[in-house]
Amino acid sequence: MNPHGRQAAAPVDLSRVRAYGDTLDDGQVMLSFSLPVPYGDEAKEAARQLARQMGLLQPQVYHAHDLGEGFTYFTVYARSPHSVDFTNIFVPKVGLAKLDHAAIEALWQATMGTRKLRVLGACTGDDAHTVGIDAILNVKGWRGDKGLESYHCFEVRNLGAQVTNEALVSAAREFAADALLVSQVVTQKDCHRSNLAALVDLTEAEDLRQDLLLLCGGPRLSHTVALELGFDAGFGAGTVPSEVAGFLVQTVIARQAAART
Repeated sequence: MNPHGRQAAAPVDLSRVRAYGDTLDDGQVMLSFSLPVPYGDEAKEAARQLARQMGLLQPQVYHAHDLGEGFTYFTVYARSPHSVDFTNIFVPKVGLAKLDHAAIEALWQATMGTRKLRVLGACTGDDAHTVGIDAILNVKGWRGDKGLESYHCFEVRNLGAQVTNEALVSAAREFAADALLVSQVVTQKDCHRSNLAALVDLTEAEDLRQDLLLLCGGPRLSHTVALELGFDAGFGAGTVPSEVAGFLVQTVIARQAAART
């Protein structure tokens, strides 16, 4: 990419944003994919034709690699004629103030006193990846941001990996949980969506939904997806424990205040 092209570019029309490769509005894109066809000239032509069917112009196979067993991997350069209106994009966000550890503790104590906010965490379904949930819940935390177990205002129970939705809901009832935090790393064939939606349905069937904050997190999750699935909030890659802690404390306090009015 030519850095001089960026410096000399005219002001961007945010109502008509196109892909940027070397010069403004050139529409240049790069995509990678595999096809179940043997490596060769025919495979490269198949990749070009597929790119054209995607609506891309002037596709060029920059790289093709024989994966063996009748599969070929491609890197294709092409030009996209499409644009997006950046001024008309809205992405739901958690939208609460970001507080540090001390501020979260102080807010809870000033409002709720010595009562503990009970948080139950788990990786549900067949998911065995606990790094994310451990980073949020364990005392050590992540990136210098201590986990929920380090807060005096939380009582935390981490159920670990491969927990069924039924077991999680049963534990929530036994623990009298205020919040469930569910981690989903495996997303193949959207299995995380069906699993998370089933959890929401189960909490409703067990008459627990209205008493629970439901949070989900994972590298392929977002607040938008969480809301679509019936959760109260979703946290994606890069989330630190204090962001989750701040959401929990502020939301529970707000709900308590609303219930009193």
